[in-house]
Amino acid sequence: MAPVFATKIFGDKFNTPIDFNKTYKSKPIFGAHKTWRGLLAGIIIGIVIMYLQYFLYNIDFFRSISILDYTNINLILFGFLFGFGDILGDAIKSFFKRRAKLKPGAKWFPWDQLDFLGGLILIMLVYIPAWPIVLIIIIVSPFLPLIANWIGFLLGLKKVAW
Repeated sequence: MAPVFATKIFGDKFNTPIDFNKTYKSKPIFGAHKTWRGLLAGIIIGIVIMYLQYFLYNIDFFRSISILDYTNINLILFGFLFGFGDILGDAIKSFFKRRAKLKPGAKWFPWDQLDFLGGLILIMLVYIPAWPIVLIIIIVSPFLPLIANWIGFLLGLKKVAW
């Protein structure tokens, strides 16, 4: 969700496409909308969110619903893996979206809601949650990008609400 807000964080800095405008079989690899700015924002926001969750973990209610013991994990590593993984998932989706001749920003249901799987896969390098937790994550997480995109639309950061 962080790239929706990356312009506010970085402005025009780091706006270079991750694929440096290279092509594969005459089509952009990821496209101009997958930038270093979005990657950096994803990583930074991933780490910030982990620290926010760590602070909330000190409140009994949040500790009772948490799937992680935030006092026993490397917050920077987990934040990096979640943030980088999400952006990686988004870039991979964009690669296939370009092959399907879909324009950047075009709806591609349900794939647009599954970027988080990159983060889930990477986090499993250091932490494997119980299968019911994975199931809950898979059910709930697709709604988060929809909410972030809607907020971005309301703030004038996105041209479309999805």
